[in-house]
Amino acid sequence: MLTLPQLGWFALAAFVLVLTPGPNMIYCISRTLCQGRAAGMLSLIGVLLGFVAHAMAAAFGLTALLMAVPFAFGVIKMVGAAYLLWMAWQAVRPGGASPFQARELPIDPPAKLFRMGFLTNVLNPKVAMFYLSFLPQFLHPEQGSVLLQSLELGAVQIVVSGTVNSLLILGAATISSFLTRSRGWMLAQRYLMGGVLAALAARIALSDR
Repeated sequence: MLTLPQLGWFALAAFVLVLTPGPNMIYCISRTLCQGRAAGMLSLIGVLLGFVAHAMAAAFGLTALLMAVPFAFGVIKMVGAAYLLWMAWQAVRPGGASPFQARELPIDPPAKLFRMGFLTNVLNPKVAMFYLSFLPQFLHPEQGSVLLQSLELGAVQIVVSGTVNSLLILGAATISSFLTRSRGWMLAQRYLMGGVLAALAARIALSDR
């Protein structure tokens, strides 16, 4: 089992990474700006259920892989570092956008809001890749069951993501208005997230397997 300090560091990393713009955040915020906070929250519930599916799949998949091929742990960590570096580039590349530059969406009923939130997440291969690259960086096989540790980390990530995205939905209109008037903050957000991702990738790549 993981210790509280280890879970705390993971929660901090998950907090920083959840602020990185992605399809789930963009969808929830766009839905909020187009249809209101209740619609955004319904969409987020669907997104979080998708996270549960990805977390369970990653936990059981990593456990099966590491039991079958123990030396694969180091390989997974290095592949994860490369993926995080790619995410850093996506954050800072020219033409990158803020999630508060919302897309126009049609008015949908509650059931469809939930369903689309779930499908936006569960069918996104980037989310699966995120779990497979991010979770192993915080696993400690010498401390016990990899499966239980993965489930612990997945639960923490879902709680952090749900909390942060709920706050973003509640303040979406105000934040969007502020960022529209201040392009400097939009650029700062992107470069801050890109820098954190790059630093995490470098730490992983330089650490012992």
